[in-house]
Amino acid sequence: MKKTIAIIVAAGRGHRFGGAIPKQYNNLGSAMVLTRSIATFMAHPDIAGVKVVIHPDDMPLYRLAVGNMEILPPVFGGETRQDSVRLGLESIKDLNPDYVLIHDGARPFVDFSIINSALDTLTSETASIAAVKVCDTIKKADGNFVAETIDRSNLWRAQTPQSFHYEKILQAHLVAKDLNLTDDAAIIENIGKKVVFSKGSENNFKITTKEDLERAENMLKNYETRIGTGYDVHQLGKGDKKPMIIGGVNIKFDGHLIGHSDADVALHALTDALLGAIGAGDIGQHFPPSDNKWKGASSDQFLKHAVRIMQGLGGKISNADITIICEEPKIGPYKYPIATKISEILEVSQSKVNVKATTTEKLGFTGRKEGIASMASIAIKMPEL
Repeated sequence: MKKTIAIIVAAGRGHRFGGAIPKQYNNLGSAMVLTRSIATFMAHPDIAGVKVVIHPDDMPLYRLAVGNMEILPPVFGGETRQDSVRLGLESIKDLNPDYVLIHDGARPFVDFSIINSALDTLTSETASIAAVKVCDTIKKADGNFVAETIDRSNLWRAQTPQSFHYEKILQAHLVAKDLNLTDDAAIIENIGKKVVFSKGSENNFKITTKEDLERAENMLKNYETRIGTGYDVHQLGKGDKKPMIIGGVNIKFDGHLIGHSDADVALHALTDALLGAIGAGDIGQHFPPSDNKWKGASSDQFLKHAVRIMQGLGGKISNADITIICEEPKIGPYKYPIATKISEILEVSQSKVNVKATTTEKLGFTGRKEGIASMASIAIKMPEL
């Protein structure tokens, strides 16, 4: 699979916006503008990493925006946006990406359909730019007078992300180092490459003025309930070669669960449920078992990752329900500790977490004590965009 890195440009000072802090660090509902931009790319299962380009003076604000989200270290920008993007591109060279998506940090409502369209165009084209067709009549001015009405049939409003084969856009930026071009599409056009349009959206607007921020706030006033479900199975091994961890709790038992990570069947199911509720794929896409980084890893970090993405998107957990299915060990004595641990990871009160245990009346692989299964459901409230 091709490796794609998202570069989010957030080094601007926002002079047109005004105010004490740059616009990307203003609060938008329950999260900063920049936080929402980062979280969407983090949530997308085809984005391997997110790198943010920031102003050196903004490090404290950046840390607040990122919080506990695990992304690539930031890089400091330059005098112009063009400089900042080039520095961002140079900073990911050691990661050997195939593709790169370049996005404005002040566009908080980018969504998966926009990202998917951008990625789809890169299978055969050099570059793409998210855009929407111009619908308004366009007038050319002569002072305060209308000089001409412009034909709008072939006019588009450029947005981000703008998407490229990594080596080509890096080369184009190096060639254009001494030029002053308006965006990254213009930079790659400068070396004779074609740029195609990908899907944009009227919601994918850039926050430039306080009126834009007010519009964005109004978009977040309505919430919708989303439901996610998850299911996981792990084989049961004999002996105590490693601890048996279920729901983040050490279960005393002469046996263990077999898996690439700690094989916590309950947390895996719940992680999948939460990723499903926010439309972010599944646990295997975010933490592939082929990656030795996750060998023996504690599964609470998988669930925390999903929680951070959800919070960055403005989501709130309503409740979670987990069922653990096995003949042995007996889960009953551990239900309360498991619920307590999960509530801590989800950052909700324990009243919002329910843990159940059942058997299959000695039927199937769980009945034969060959493995343990878990089902999970979660309900969250998300902004209705």
